[in-house]
Amino acid sequence: MIEVQEWKLEREKMVNEQIVRRGIDDPRVIDAMRAVPRHCFVEKIYHHQAYNDFPLPIGNGQTISQPYMVSKMTELLELQPGDHVLEIGTGSGYQTAILAYLSKIVYTIERIGELQRAAKQRLQNLGFTNVSYMIGDGTVGWTECAPFNAIMVTAGAPEIPDPLIKQLAEKGRLVIPVGGRSFQVLNFVRKQKSRIFREEVFECTFVPLVGRESWEDGA
Repeated sequence: MIEVQEWKLEREKMVNEQIVRRGIDDPRVIDAMRAVPRHCFVEKIYHHQAYNDFPLPIGNGQTISQPYMVSKMTELLELQPGDHVLEIGTGSGYQTAILAYLSKIVYTIERIGELQRAAKQRLQNLGFTNVSYMIGDGTVGWTECAPFNAIMVTAGAPEIPDPLIKQLAEKGRLVIPVGGRSFQVLNFVRKQKSRIFREEVFECTFVPLVGRESWEDGA
């Protein structure tokens, strides 16, 4: 119980100092960040750093994003309880948990099977039952389950994959880092009356999005 209380205090500090203070004001997003235990999504050796404002390694050359980035990308999606969400890049499962907390169902795709299997176990251990999993190429989306009210891409692409645009529902929202392999700009997209409205949010750095509609592995 002492350890649990310690993590709650660390999480509260994270929310107050890294999220609310930096301008995140959606109360549902704040509640989700306060509720989901980030330390459960990293190896034990990183538990003491889990609530700091920087990414952490999760293996296979991938990272768990900093808390502020998670909260900002989530806030941009304007999630509602009935939304169907597509996530490209399951990673540790932390962002998946935040999305699942705020929506009806999350469809999450990860190309590295080892990462997704570990993430699925974590999410199930925490009681998340509204997540469907696929191991495969996220750049082509998940046609069978489309359209989606919201799509989040947690890796950087040279351009927005066309299949993801096509799988957005009317009034759907999408967030994705766009740019080079090591430096991008976070893009926000909204589909309105079949038209696409796009804006740049801020500069960021994500691991490359690998797949048929993005960077080729090893390129």
